[in-house]
Amino acid sequence: MTDSRQPPTIGFVSLGCPKALVDSERILTRLRTEGYAISPTYAGADLVVVNTCGFIEAAVEESLEAIGEALRENGTVIVTGCLGAKGNLVREAYPKVLAITGPHAENEVLRHVHTHLPQAHDPFASLPPPRDVRLTPEHFAYLKIAEGCDHGCTFCVIPALRGALVSRPIGEVLREAERLVETGARELLIIAQDTGAYGIDVKYRTGFVGGRPVKTRLKELCEALAGFGVWVRLHYVYPYPNVDALIPLMAEGKILPYLDVPFQHAHPRVLKAMRRPASAENTLERIRAWRAICPDITIRSTFIAGFPGETEAEFEYLLEFIEQARLDRVGCFAYSPVDGATANALPDAVPDAVRDERRRRLMDVQEDISAELLAAKIGREITVLVDEVDDEGVIARSSADAPEIDGLVLVDRFFDAEPGDFLRVRVVDADEHDLYAEPE
Repeated sequence: MTDSRQPPTIGFVSLGCPKALVDSERILTRLRTEGYAISPTYAGADLVVVNTCGFIEAAVEESLEAIGEALRENGTVIVTGCLGAKGNLVREAYPKVLAITGPHAENEVLRHVHTHLPQAHDPFASLPPPRDVRLTPEHFAYLKIAEGCDHGCTFCVIPALRGALVSRPIGEVLREAERLVETGARELLIIAQDTGAYGIDVKYRTGFVGGRPVKTRLKELCEALAGFGVWVRLHYVYPYPNVDALIPLMAEGKILPYLDVPFQHAHPRVLKAMRRPASAENTLERIRAWRAICPDITIRSTFIAGFPGETEAEFEYLLEFIEQARLDRVGCFAYSPVDGATANALPDAVPDAVRDERRRRLMDVQEDISAELLAAKIGREITVLVDEVDDEGVIARSSADAPEIDGLVLVDRFFDAEPGDFLRVRVVDADEHDLYAEPE
């Protein structure tokens, strides 16, 4: 006689940054391990978990809308993530949610799921899944190496939401990297709230990997990751002095020549008001030094326009920095007050219209720089990683392009390629954001 019982089913909504996405993957993996099924629809789920973002006002609104939709479409909802740390806000908006947790709270989420949707133990259903659940395509994966942040940037509430820096043991990180590569990852994107600070909290404690000692420090981690033979890309790296030690690894081809450094501004007074780490550094000089060591380095950064008190002259100073630095990839946000951030109390708030206008001006300047830098690549042969293949050709990325936030390399023909393949192509055209290429 066949057992017709069906396992309880969970729907999952994941919002926010890659760091939150990794949290979602871990929760889903544990649910699958315990025998819960995962539903792609509200209608097919017995319960829905919404992993929220609460960093800026727009993210809060998106998260609240997602919670509301889950309640309307399903009715049985658990909320987790950064907005969950502002529990009163969620509870006041939606008193019918079953439970609310903050970010990085796998155990709490599982406990609430067990309470509201018990899973009877079944030794067959509870066998571990063949691989960790991933919410990215198989050929790339985010590898989170630490949680939390020790800085007090005035525009940010991440330390209040996610706590102080806690670095993962280096052996644990490398074992996860090995599993990801074994299950198809050709690119590892290294993330944390403060990636460059990895190991500071444990005083760069020595761990043991394969019987050999390795310090819990970003440089040593990158050297170890290089042994897997895949692309290794660094995100969210503050410009500490120790970053300089990573550039030779890029020049030697051990990790991708790509550095995501959130500068946020250039004017010394504004950086001081932001309480940014490394705010006193001569950033242009550092960038020149990096390029002298690794001429092919791609530098991505983000900036805030219209920070409280920012004058027109200080914004012009930032524009001059953008023109001199000639960064490869830039994002700019008009300053948005974050509930609980100390910057909200600073005097001389910049009007909304001025913030938006400054953001547009900065991006106009950067668009011209980007077009010039990409045009200079025409005629070059480059290696790309295939993301998709369709009837028109291949959608791929170069070492200069992180998924979803940077540009693409669009390759004509090459119909026998598959996602995850590395190809050699020749660049034949470019626009402000993307490259166009043909098979080598």
